[in-house]
Amino acid sequence: MKEESTVKKIVLGAMFLSVGIVLPFFTGQIPQIGSMLLPMHIPVFLCGLICGGKYGAVIGFVLPLMRSALFIMPPMFPDASAMAFELSAYGFVVGFLYEKSRWHCIKSLFRCMIIAMLSGRIVWGIAMALFLGIGKNAFTAEAFIAGAFINSLPGIVLQFVTIPGIMLALEKTHLMPCRERKAKKTEKEEI
Repeated sequence: MKEESTVKKIVLGAMFLSVGIVLPFFTGQIPQIGSMLLPMHIPVFLCGLICGGKYGAVIGFVLPLMRSALFIMPPMFPDASAMAFELSAYGFVVGFLYEKSRWHCIKSLFRCMIIAMLSGRIVWGIAMALFLGIGKNAFTAEAFIAGAFINSLPGIVLQFVTIPGIMLALEKTHLMPCRERKAKKTEKEEI
């Protein structure tokens, strides 16, 4: 039974990786539109939510590097390299928090997504600062605010619309039911 679950998660992870490679083509390979709509983020969030934090972290790290190696977009350094850490943080944090949530419902989904988005953007900022350095002509606080929040606002809105919509559709089809996480019973409760 556990082997079947592992195989299913690996197959789903590969599917999310494929979707993440193809989805940016819908932005026309235009970097300005891609950096606004953030098409690679959606499959990473879904992978973390559906498969778990470990799978979300791996897919999130591999996706931008693989896409850069295949299509030269985003550029390998510093964009794809920093995105690898950012998306890995998204996938891990959203998957870990959602798995530990008492209820698997929309309210906890939004809570987990917000925390994951903030942590991923902080990781991206740290990675960019390490890659580009800190100084007058390097990665500044203004560049962090612009890149992490202002320029990506359309993508954040898109994520808050599509990801809960997909999760609701999965719930309606009983593929991902909204449920309460069962607490582990202590030995005294079992007796």
